[in-house]
Amino acid sequence: MSKPIVNAQLRSFVERIERLHQERDDLAADIKDVYAEVRGNGYDTKVLKAVIARRRKDADEVAEMDEMMQVYLAALDGLDKSSDIGHARARIAREVAA
Repeated sequence: MSKPIVNAQLRSFVERIERLHQERDDLAADIKDVYAEVRGNGYDTKVLKAVIARRRKDADEVAEMDEMMQVYLAALDGLDKSSDIGHARARIAREVAA
């Protein structure tokens, strides 16, 4: 048998969820404003977002990602040996990963 619906309890859940959604939307707008400020001060927001995403991960996950990136870059570097563009791409990718 299903649990009977208690109107006051259900209303409370709905209102709490709605309030949390509004808070999330407000925070998203605040974050957007900070990125606009960052961009206005000459920083690269794409790189900054990558830095923030990396800092949110635990150390083991970052180490594993770095290791796999090096494996992939080495494989691509081997494929691109004849191309100066390939070397430049691999070097830039290694610098961004460091």
